[in-house]
Formats: sequence, C-alpha cells, structure tokens
Amino acid sequence: MAITDWRIELIILPVTDVDRAKAFYVDTIGWHADHDQRVSDDLRFVQITPPGSACSIAFGEGLTDMAPGTMKGLQIVIPDADEALRHLTERGVEARGVQDLAWGRFVDFADPDGNAWTLQQLPKRD
Repeated sequence: MAITDWRIELIILPVTDVDRAKAFYVDTIGWHADHDQRVSDDLRFVQITPPGSACSIAFGEGLTDMAPGTMKGLQIVIPDADEALRHLTERGVEARGVQDLAWGRFVDFADPDGNAWTLQQLPKRD
C-alpha cells in the first residue's frame, strides 16, 4: 500500500498561560478559536486556526512536556508580506520584516511566550 495522503492538521504549542495565549492568537492577531474544552482538572484543550489554514495549533494544560517558548521555526505561507506586517504591527505585535530573499518575502513574530513564527510570501513563479 502506497502512502498517498499525509496531512499535518494539528501542532501542539507550549504556552505558560492558556488564557493569555488564546487572547493573543484570537483577539490580537485574529485567528479563529475552534475549541476550548476543559476535559478534566488536569486537561484543557484549546484549538486555534489561522485564516484559510488546514492546519491548526493547540495549546492548553496537560498537552505537552515542552517548555513554553521553545517552539521555533513555525512557518505560514501568506499572500502578501507587507499586508501581514501591517496587520501585526497595527495590533501591537512586535513583528520583524519584510525580508526579501530569492525564495520569498518574510515576516517574523513571536507569541507572548516566545514561540517563533515566520510568515512567507512565496516568490512569483513563471
């Protein structure tokens, strides 16, 4: 049997304060809150999805042993780096960019815990 359809649909993100992280991703940068479920005293599951993405992030209580702020190198493809930078900075996010490279235009930012994101506008293809 051939492997034909593997999709990344959820990435666990380590955070210190679940409510602060949810406020940042939903209220500050405008991502969609899919779920916020307290399963037990030790388990809370929050799922957030960037607009247009097939992959979500999850954070909460009891989901991971990773230290908050250690997730680096998360990347999202976006249509317009200038617009993304403007969107973030207008909302008070410390974003860096736009960096122009042969393989795209990039904007970087981090969440309140220091988990680092890169936004990439793909180069025009012939």
